[in-house]
Amino acid sequence: MKEQDPNGLNQHEPGAKLDFGKPRPHLVLSAFNKALQEVVNNGTFGANKYTDNGWKEVENGKQRYLDAAMRHYNKYNDPDEPIRDEESGTHHLGAMAWNILAALEFELKGK
Repeated sequence: MKEQDPNGLNQHEPGAKLDFGKPRPHLVLSAFNKALQEVVNNGTFGANKYTDNGWKEVENGKQRYLDAAMRHYNKYNDPDEPIRDEESGTHHLGAMAWNILAALEFELKGK
């Protein structure tokens, strides 16, 4: 697809920006700021507990992080469990999201 201005301006006209059809990360990042903060909190807890970015070296990481995500999912759905992880203090859904993102990263990198 040829780059174009969303308002139909020629690329050489003042105010033109050839960003029609391109991803708009601000829509996600600004809409989910509280949820993403929980993911950040979970990632920070993990980095402090282990090492910065050490998760990238975990053997069979994709499966192990999917398993971790499901453990948080199960705790979230158990009415006898607190909504926050007892060790990290992060919301179980935030921990689940972090683990899903880690698994997705492994998947996209072909690991």
